[in-house]
Amino acid sequence: MDFQLTETQKLFKKTVKDFVDKELKPLAAKIDKEEYFPTELYKRMGKLGLLSMTVPKKYGGAGVDRVCYMIALEEISRVCGSTGLTVEAHNSLGVGHIYERGTEEQRKKYLPKILHGDHLAAWALTEPNAGSDAASLQTTAVLEGDEWVINGTKQFITSGDIAAVVTVMAKTDKTLGAKGISAFIVEKDTPGFTVGVLEDKLGLRGSHTAELIFENCRVPKENLLGEKNLGFVGAMNILDRGRTAIGAMAVGIAQGALDESLTYAKQRQQFGKPIGKNQAIQWMIADMATQIDAARLLVMRAAFLEDKGLPFSIEASMAKLFASEIAMKATRDAMQIHGGYGFMRDFPVERFYRDVKLTQIGEGTSEVQRMVIAKRLGL
Repeated sequence: MDFQLTETQKLFKKTVKDFVDKELKPLAAKIDKEEYFPTELYKRMGKLGLLSMTVPKKYGGAGVDRVCYMIALEEISRVCGSTGLTVEAHNSLGVGHIYERGTEEQRKKYLPKILHGDHLAAWALTEPNAGSDAASLQTTAVLEGDEWVINGTKQFITSGDIAAVVTVMAKTDKTLGAKGISAFIVEKDTPGFTVGVLEDKLGLRGSHTAELIFENCRVPKENLLGEKNLGFVGAMNILDRGRTAIGAMAVGIAQGALDESLTYAKQRQQFGKPIGKNQAIQWMIADMATQIDAARLLVMRAAFLEDKGLPFSIEASMAKLFASEIAMKATRDAMQIHGGYGFMRDFPVERFYRDVKLTQIGEGTSEVQRMVIAKRLGL
């Protein structure tokens, strides 16, 4: 068991950290306050390979291992949760599903469009009445001649309004429940595909979240992604990978809160000394550091197992559950350490507190993770 990063992983971490601190951090407050989407920044991230991390070099991807992917998500989320979520959803879900389940023809056709920062990919599973119970989705796809006709509405889709390519889950056999769901690749300008409401969110406000509407949306027969009626199985496999990534995002936000708390505790003077000299503050920060590191190790364990081709489903759920819960506590404690200033938008911890809540909800709530873990334990 080796807890040290390889030299390649260390270099990758330094490269991403330097980029994040120089290019992203100065924009983080603006991204949140103005719901600003920094197009040019994403192009620069594409050139660095940060939008193709889940794809091998054979297809034009960065070809990094899963540990490096977690490192990147943590570093990005450390300063901007909105960008962290956008990068995660693009890599894990939008790009990930096409690479994992696509044919060679589909990979060659679609991946070059969405790996280098000019365009993003989205992933559409959730519906107004199908959240945690994703198998109850109502969107349908019917084969008519050489085209699939898709009808339905998707909700809470990250980058749904700006993505060039969307993977859409729809029922192809209503009588089979989860076993009658298939996945389809839909391009942005396809007739019958429109963007509905853009959500007004508590946090992660610089990551766009959209409603997608499909009204007799016709896509070519060859846009079926994976086998017919096996789309739900594919989606669950993709979510396993995404859960580890959301765990890394949570660790990043928590680390950002810890960094800000350390700086503030050293600088803020009360009763004639820095507040960091008070045992109450020291213990809060010590607990934050310990719990964040434990969450990081869980995330890295799941990533390591995936790199080795070993089962990692329960480990992914544990990582996401623990990391998101700990990150919620860390950001709350960071606000407390900052006192009244923590409640003000002049300080990043207020933004971290709002942003981190989504990690307990997205890609499977904490309650769903506990269900998954219990099931894997034989209950």
